[in-house]
Amino acid sequence: MGLAVWKRVTLFLISFALWLLLVWPFGPEPGQVRLEDIYVGLGVAALVALVMREFSVQLFGRLLNPVRYFWFMVYLAVFLYHLVKANFDVAYRVLHPKIPIHPGIVKVKSTLKTETALTVLANSITLTPGTLTVEVLPDGTFYVHWMNILGHDQEEFRRRTIGRYEALIRRVFE
Repeated sequence: MGLAVWKRVTLFLISFALWLLLVWPFGPEPGQVRLEDIYVGLGVAALVALVMREFSVQLFGRLLNPVRYFWFMVYLAVFLYHLVKANFDVAYRVLHPKIPIHPGIVKVKSTLKTETALTVLANSITLTPGTLTVEVLPDGTFYVHWMNILGHDQEEFRRRTIGRYEALIRRVFE
């Protein structure tokens, strides 16, 4: 069997084991699993094994790394800070009598490599009020709509758009 098959078999077994752990105490007797739960678990584990493309044993090992959880918590704190700050900025611009906005689309390049990391970065940008990820190219180029563009410096755009999240996302997802 090829390596891809072994990865899918490993994913199937891990998924099925997690399913059994989730349904174990809910059988007719304490500590007993119903036959229907086993059948559904086999189906769900098979579906997960067929659908997941990028899973590998190495990825599973990365999920068990506690350092990644620490950096994820740091990322969440930074994201929440910028989220609150952006909410106040958007509220100020909307409530200001002259509505001081300068909308536009900027192009920034990320150094992230995996699809997961690029997706998390795109969603982080979009969830921050005042910015919207319009497109992400496979090479890591982002087109981002800003409600208020300040200046014309590409490096400043990069720093203000993705620079605040990129290093943290790399530590968690790559």
